[in-house]
Amino acid sequence: MSNKTAVFTDKAPKPLPGIYSQAIVSNGVVYCSGAVPMDPATGKLIEGDIKAHTHQCIKNLSHILEEAGSSLDKVVKVNVFLDNMDNFADMNSVYMQYWGEIKPARTCVAVKTLPLNTDVEIECIATL
Repeated sequence: MSNKTAVFTDKAPKPLPGIYSQAIVSNGVVYCSGAVPMDPATGKLIEGDIKAHTHQCIKNLSHILEEAGSSLDKVVKVNVFLDNMDNFADMNSVYMQYWGEIKPARTCVAVKTLPLNTDVEIECIATL
C-alpha cells in the first residue's frame, strides 16, 4: 500500500503530463521536483538574470510547499543546479534571503544543460 500523495497547484508551473508531480508528500515529508524560473501563467521562462531566476524558482517552490501544507521555513534540504558556477555568488545573494535563521542542508552543482536552457533549477525537501 502506497503512502504517497501528489501535490498540484496552479500557482506554480504545471508538470509535464504523465512524467512527474510538482511534489510528493510521504510520511510527513514533502519532496519537491526541480523548479525552473518559469511563469506559471504563461509557461515560459521569466526575463532577467540569475538573481531574478533564483527568486522565481524559490517563489514556485514556495507555492508548491504551501499547497502541500508546508513552507520554506520547514525546508531541510535543497539542491541547486547551475548552468555555470560563475553564477554561484549571484545565486547565493538571493538564496540567502530565504529560509530564516537556520538554513537547510544544501548541494550546489554545475550541470551541462538545464530544462529550457535556463541557468538555474532548484529542488527541495521539507517537513510538514
